[in-house]
Amino acid sequence: MDGDTPRLRAFARRLLAHNTAGGKPGAIKDSENFRVCEKLRGPLSRLAGVGGFQSLLARALALAGEEVSWLRGLHVNAKGSLEGLEKLEAKPGSREIAEGEVVLVSQLLGLLVTFIGPDLTAGLLREIWPKMEDLDI
Repeated sequence: MDGDTPRLRAFARRLLAHNTAGGKPGAIKDSENFRVCEKLRGPLSRLAGVGGFQSLLARALALAGEEVSWLRGLHVNAKGSLEGLEKLEAKPGSREIAEGEVVLVSQLLGLLVTFIGPDLTAGLLREIWPKMEDLDI
């Protein structure tokens, strides 16, 4: 399954909307953006190791950067977190950040589905977001 499918894109939007409820989406700080990627980092690092998660996120970032050019200015640090948003010359607005995160998360989910399958991916998501309904991919 490709990370660019409309179904994964819509799922990524729902996941991000659920995750930012009550938060402050769109701030120009690495620590306040990409919350879904951060929530996935711990469980996926336990599953695949920090290096495995870094590779997965870096690949998703490269794929997403083909569509959202400002994402190319970001990188994955040694802990597996995204960095570089604060250092971009052209600061994306909150809408651009939100859309970039949708593209990135859909690519990341697409890679997960490809490597571990839709059932295991959905199970992992249920562990992280137990109160969110309809996590089947």
